[in-house]
Amino acid sequence: MFRAAFAAIFAAALTLLTAGRSTAEPLLLFDPAADNVIYAQEADQPWHPASLTKIMTAYVTFEAIKKGQITLETKIPCSAYAHTMPASKLGLPIGAEITVELALKALIVKSANDVAIMLAEAVGGTYEGFIARMNATAKRLGMRRTNFVNANGLPAEAQVTTARDLARLSAAVLRDFPQYNHIWAQPSVKIGRRRLRSHNSLLRTFEGADGLKTGFICDSGFNIVASAERGGRRLIAIVLGATTPQNRAIRAASLLEHGFSMGPWKLFFSSRTALASLPTSATSSSAPSVRGTLPVPSCNPRLVRRRHARRRARIRALRHKRRKDLARRRSQSKPKPKSQSQSQSQSKPAANGANIATSSAPTVKR
Repeated sequence: MFRAAFAAIFAAALTLLTAGRSTAEPLLLFDPAADNVIYAQEADQPWHPASLTKIMTAYVTFEAIKKGQITLETKIPCSAYAHTMPASKLGLPIGAEITVELALKALIVKSANDVAIMLAEAVGGTYEGFIARMNATAKRLGMRRTNFVNANGLPAEAQVTTARDLARLSAAVLRDFPQYNHIWAQPSVKIGRRRLRSHNSLLRTFEGADGLKTGFICDSGFNIVASAERGGRRLIAIVLGATTPQNRAIRAASLLEHGFSMGPWKLFFSSRTALASLPTSATSSSAPSVRGTLPVPSCNPRLVRRRHARRRARIRALRHKRRKDLARRRSQSKPKPKSQSQSQSQSKPAANGANIATSSAPTVKR
């Protein structure tokens, strides 16, 4: 009974955070070791993964290293295509080379779009070949509702996934390649003279946080796959479509705290739901766009127009104030007009002085 009441309160709090949208944002809290879904909302709703795509890019690269196709010391070049990628990026010149190890750190911590292309071209032989590997791997991992068309998560209508599929991928990358877990946990990475910070603020603020990846494009909103470990128990929280980075972090932290607050005795007496047996939950069959609901000027033209209107109004008000101040200063600097009594009093001594001067003047005798 206590668990049901707590779950109801927790769900109500998350509902308040997701209010104002026609489609509820996908949420999922998962214990991978126990294969237990603690909380789920819209787990099968198609969604644009954005830079969460790079989890799969890293997974395929880890597999290539394991098979001996490349090594961490292998140097990979920046192609002309990679050089054209927009931020977030390292901004390497065409032909510049970095090691696979450094590329993985830039991919995971910095979320570098150009580095994702560099790894794809080096591992797949061709970029198209790497995308085929990504989709084959997704199918093998049981990600039935996922499709990749690029390696970095930049906007593409056909690039979709679900919270359930991301849970499968996240559990697999932590289980199959634990030797790279330290990269997911890095809050920053130094490349050359630059110190690049991770967009995952939980790595700096949440106790036990150790991964995994954030993502953002206008159509997806702010996404995160967050992992944390406390007392030898790891949980994975997935939040898709948050309106701000802060909101994304709050939701993920709330999910994780909810999971860790359920001690062993609560879990023992509660019913378990495996990821595969979780009931299908999706509001629509296609990935929605949350562009119009985001308080991000580059995503919301109406917001841009409102911001420009407010800016123009502030400029007009400032100019009006300056004109008033200038007019006041000018009026204060002008001499005040003299009254008639003051002018008469000032003219009388002058006349007396003139008479005295006339009377005292010497008489010229002819």
